[in-house]
Amino acid sequence: MSTKRQKRVGELIQEIISDLLETKLEDPRLRAVTITDAEITPDLRQARIWYSVLGESEQVEAATQALRKAAGFLRRELGVHLRLRRVPEIVFKRDDSWQRGARVDDLLQQIALESKEYDRTPPTSASEP
Repeated sequence: MSTKRQKRVGELIQEIISDLLETKLEDPRLRAVTITDAEITPDLRQARIWYSVLGESEQVEAATQALRKAAGFLRRELGVHLRLRRVPEIVFKRDDSWQRGARVDDLLQQIALESKEYDRTPPTSASEP
């Protein structure tokens, strides 16, 4: 269960990291990265930062490597922006919920199409010869 402080710090970390990716890092592999959430442990020593990447699996892997490489710089910058005794360690986690959502949406559309096709077929009666 998160405390109000954990939520506030997590939201602030998400905002700062998003801004840093957009303004300070010039790595082209990070252009398609979106920070979706940040969770911080109760002792404020570790921040789990959830991200999503639009693109093919090669782009996702490249972005993951670029984020891991930039983690030290991002942590240093967090230290400048946050007023905490200790700067949390950054752990990146990929958020693929949009992919699961897209898959569910595709399945629902497929079901709707099949339902329409089923409704269009003329009923066959058992009494016809």
